[in-house]
Amino acid sequence: MPGCMEDHKNEQARNRFQLELEFVQCLANPNYLNFLAQRGILRDRSFINYLKYLLYWKEPEYAKFLKYPHCLHMLELLQYEHFRKELVNAQCAKFIDEQQLLHWQHYSRKRMRLQQALAEQTQAQPQTAPPHGNAAAK
Repeated sequence: MPGCMEDHKNEQARNRFQLELEFVQCLANPNYLNFLAQRGILRDRSFINYLKYLLYWKEPEYAKFLKYPHCLHMLELLQYEHFRKELVNAQCAKFIDEQQLLHWQHYSRKRMRLQQALAEQTQAQPQTAPPHGNAAAK
């Protein structure tokens, strides 16, 4: 019977992990945040405490499972009352949504340019030969 209880606990832990993973990623959607704010959920003390609890997703061993890592930024912003209050305004959610789209549109080009600049910088640096074993010992 102990094996059965352990299996049940493991299944519960997996289900909880999956539910929290999905919920945290939903926080990346500003329209969903606006929905929560308009229904007063972002004013509920127990929900605010839950958002604080979810900050563990910022730890690398959990963050590696996220498909939408910008949800962590939103989770961080949700810790602030002012941000939660502003989300009631549909224009605020729309602005965040537009900023995310702009970021996604330009992210790959920016990243490619940064990688190209880094490669050029690396090639431009003079290549020095590693010290010879005997010379280093003297």
